Formats: sequence, structure tokens, C-alpha cells
Amino acid sequence: MAEKKLRILAAADLHGNLDIAERLSQKARKEKVDLVVLAGDLNGTMQGDGSILEPFVRANQKVLFVPGNWENETEEMLLKTRGKSIDNYYVSYGDVGIAGIGSRNWKFSLDEGDFEKIKRNFLRMKPSKKVLVSHLHAKDLKFERFGFYGDEVLRRAVEDVQPDLLISAHIHEIEGMEDKIGKTRVVQVGRKGTVLEI
Repeated sequence: MAEKKLRILAAADLHGNLDIAERLSQKARKEKVDLVVLAGDLNGTMQGDGSILEPFVRANQKVLFVPGNWENETEEMLLKTRGKSIDNYYVSYGDVGIAGIGSRNWKFSLDEGDFEKIKRNFLRMKPSKKVLVSHLHAKDLKFERFGFYGDEVLRRAVEDVQPDLLISAHIHEIEGMEDKIGKTRVVQVGRKGTVLEI
């Protein structure tokens, strides 16, 4: 008997657009996903109040997120009232562990402290399948040929902890593109949302 895989709808860069959140919630329902994972930049130009997650809450969908550069600490706390932040944290769903690293407050690169947080969470994770969620994308991927240079610390972290899947976002123009870092499948997500199985 084939083992049941975890179905994830991964998306990012909603920038406060409730219509996009509603469409993503409908897609999650139609695709019968187990979990919605949002890789940052949920809020827009106005102060966020956490309501961007309301369509998912109304549909009783489980939501994990990491903050992106558009979020600040206050907005992240408001988002936590409707979803679960996995910034410097991890959760397990059956045989799948999911850890996250955010980049709030206009942070455009990770540092050694972030590297250590990722490593620590992966060492603690028990499931055999592992996912890393980051708002930023990693360095030295094929995306760079379009001029979108990735993060060096994130690249090193992925090479070190070797997750099965890296979900990243931030650069809207490369949504839907994929690459690999060793055995790690790298998926760039955005507003349309990508259904992933692990």
C-alpha cells in the first residue's frame, strides 16, 4: 500500500490582496490539500491586521507562514492569531517536518545567526522527510541568469541540512521555477500558488 503524501499549497507575495488570498483558499479546497504554507510578504503597503489569512480561517484550512520583508513584529503577531509562524521554529505533520526562516523588517539577507537557527531546528526534527520554508531564495540557482541573485547563507544552510524540499519566494518574476541543490528540490512560489506533495 502506497504511503499517503502530505499535500501542500505553497504561495507567497500576496501583499495584502484579499482577492488573491480568497483564490488561494479556493484552490486549496479544490486541490484537497492538507496544509497551506505561505512564504512571506503577506501584507502590503498599509499596516497589516492579519486579515489576509481570513479566507483560510473561514475554510478551516491549516496555515503556516514565515514573515517576509514587508512584515514587522507587530504584523507577525497579528498574523499568528489566524495562522502559525514557523520563523525559527518547526512543526511535524506525520512523517514530514517543516521549518522556516523569515526575513521581516526589510531584511534582504540572512546572517550567521539565521544559519545556526536553521541547523538547530533541523537537528531537532524527527521526521524522515524535511522541508525548509524561506522568504528569500538561495544563491547559485538557475534563477540568477535572469538577474535575481540569491542568498549565500541560505545556500550554505541547504547544503548543510539537506532538506528534501526548499520553498522560497520574494522574486515575483520567477514564480513557478524549480531547481536543485544536491538532493534538495527547490521550488519558487508566488501569488498563483503551487501544489506540492511530499
